[in-house]
Amino acid sequence: MSPRRRPPRSAGKRALLAGAAIALLLGAHAHAQGVEGKPPADGLQPGELYMEADEVWREDKAARTTATGNIEVRYNGRTLRADKLVYDDNSGVIHAYGHIVIINPDGSTEYADEVVLDDEMSAGVALGFSARLQENVKIAAASAAKRSDNIQELNKAIYTPCEACAKDGSPKAPTWSIAAERVVRDQRRRIVYYRNARFRLFGVTVGYLPLFWHADPQSKRNSGFLVPKASASDRRGFSYEQPYYWAISPSMDLIVSPQINTKIAPFLNGEFRRRFYSGDVDIRFGYTHARDFDGKGNELPGTDSDRSYILGRGSFQIDEKWRWGFTAERTSDDLIFDKYEIGKVYESRGPYVADDRRLISQIYTTRQDERSYLSVAAMTIQGLRPGAIDPVTGFASGENDRVFPVIGPLIEGHYEPAQTVLGGRLRLHTSAVVLSREQSQTDLTQRLPGLDSARATGEVDWRAAYTSSAGLRLEPFVNARVDGYRLHDILTGVGSATRSDSMSRALATAGFDISYPLFKRTGNATIVLEPVAQVAASPNAKQVVIGRTAAGDPVYLNEDSVAFEFDETTLFRANKFPGYDLYEDGVRLNVAGRATVMWDDGRRANFMVGRSFRTERNPVFTDRSGLRTKASDWVVAADAQPMRGLSLFTRARLDNDTLDVHRLEAGINAYNKYGSGYVRYLTDDFDINGTKRENLDVGGEVYLGRNYGISVYGNRDLARDAWVIRDLGVFYRDDCLRVDVIYRREDTIVGRLLPSNSVSVRLTLATLGGSFNGR
Repeated sequence: MSPRRRPPRSAGKRALLAGAAIALLLGAHAHAQGVEGKPPADGLQPGELYMEADEVWREDKAARTTATGNIEVRYNGRTLRADKLVYDDNSGVIHAYGHIVIINPDGSTEYADEVVLDDEMSAGVALGFSARLQENVKIAAASAAKRSDNIQELNKAIYTPCEACAKDGSPKAPTWSIAAERVVRDQRRRIVYYRNARFRLFGVTVGYLPLFWHADPQSKRNSGFLVPKASASDRRGFSYEQPYYWAISPSMDLIVSPQINTKIAPFLNGEFRRRFYSGDVDIRFGYTHARDFDGKGNELPGTDSDRSYILGRGSFQIDEKWRWGFTAERTSDDLIFDKYEIGKVYESRGPYVADDRRLISQIYTTRQDERSYLSVAAMTIQGLRPGAIDPVTGFASGENDRVFPVIGPLIEGHYEPAQTVLGGRLRLHTSAVVLSREQSQTDLTQRLPGLDSARATGEVDWRAAYTSSAGLRLEPFVNARVDGYRLHDILTGVGSATRSDSMSRALATAGFDISYPLFKRTGNATIVLEPVAQVAASPNAKQVVIGRTAAGDPVYLNEDSVAFEFDETTLFRANKFPGYDLYEDGVRLNVAGRATVMWDDGRRANFMVGRSFRTERNPVFTDRSGLRTKASDWVVAADAQPMRGLSLFTRARLDNDTLDVHRLEAGINAYNKYGSGYVRYLTDDFDINGTKRENLDVGGEVYLGRNYGISVYGNRDLARDAWVIRDLGVFYRDDCLRVDVIYRREDTIVGRLLPSNSVSVRLTLATLGGSFNGR
């Protein structure tokens, strides 16, 4: 049995500090301690030291302590292993030799052949240094030196997240790496400097910089240049964008990103962020003074103008229940985001979201607790969608923002008492809105006054649920509502004459849902069959009429139920209109059958078919809704996962008499070791704009061997029998790199931006991220 002796505490601790110095060279010392107040995972208390070795001896005459053979030292969650440790009392120098390994609490590991460190740990050197960090990152250097508490240095260093060994264990050149003659980390300035840095791809140097620097990755925030963006296109020519990050204060920063273009004037992008004790703001902006240009980058004389945009948001907590915020989204040019390739535009920045290619500016306040919710908001909308193509210019006109209403205030409130009422839950709702339009939507040529409206609503909703011992489930419900309206600038049909009107109405619906799920176990599957029915009855509702068609049919006020689809999600709504202006009345019966099959191995399938019946036709519904007649269209929905890596879904609305398809949406998703892909198909006889819509989306990747593949994407407008977008790409990928070369053909016309072809190259590196795109 090998002798094991505990050395003097100071000697063992000094020996361990030599190992800790290697971690300090990497900046890992911040992670060395365990959770504050808790011992590390090795069972030692904070500050306690454990050391073992085959042999430890003390040379009093030489004032030196030596440990040799299978040395293992544990201290504050870190483990040091070495062949030999020597501590000199006179010089205070710690010397470690042979197969030095440091295992840190976060799992990262450092290696060295030899380490020398002074007793204050203010300076030291590690020879033959290497490390394996998190995310499989590897770094190696001929030497690692700690010049002072703030300066660390690596000499002849290389960094890579890629594998450096083949499957048989033989060395190989990593897919990509960064090598530098010298790397210096200045912790006081929070900067890392590189001298003679070389970027290598498959072992071949493809880039060289004699000197560059960046912010210390461990510093929380530091001013400096960010990753640049470069591209080439027929619209802007060669474009280079260089962002600069300015850390103004601990709670405020600014990114300024000028874009330089060879064909057109430069463009300035920016983003300002500030955090307050109660919330934060984030404001993106852009500006240029330039001429407009067409799809080929040709500037148009006489179009000089200031062009800008703002995309901002802010949110602030007033107290535990109250919050307020805003969004500011506006642009001077409907095509500015397309022209200058500005991304992440149509995102949710507040509680109210506009449609795609529309911007919304809003201010709001909300109050929420366990039983109630209240919001008050006001907003405006800017439309950026292209309209019809002008036969003279060949360009698409933009949307007319004058027909969009100014919304404000918009008030919504909900309250649910904790106590049950008559054995069921009770909910109280209130809503109010004021809409003001500058121009009428019905006749844009004469610029007639737009309809202004104000509405206030109070609503009571009660529902209970009862289940019999046999499994029959019954849910009775009652809904009562009162609306008040005030309308201005209602067109009379005589020139530009208008009138005003006001009205109030009381609405109510009562009914019940009934279902009886049937369960059966067969083989390795569970089958559930569930017939469902809903009976609802409402007295004739007083609809808000704002005009008559040429045929004498009423035109109903409909500000909030335009985008409405009759499908499986709306079949069992007692009032199928999602908004307040229109109301479903009469006696109706909604029925459906549901079937579910669930296999033990995770496969599943669902199917539903249903329709709605009513005692009288309801002209409030449009022809395209499928709900106007006594017997509605059929709604069918199904989805399945028949095997691992494959899923399907479909939903359709079929004619109530002929079973012709009026609307169909279907899709397939698939993936396996050979690739992945999807297909989406949609057909609609009449979309909300009254036109037939039919399109197909396809996309996916096919892997040709381990590293190479082909990517495809296409969007085809089947109604026009034309492709909208076509992508075809090839790519290379491995564990730490992906390169894509993509050809794209865009056949759409967006304003003055005509159809175009482009080729892009995208390079993505593991741990560094980012990409370079050239068109």
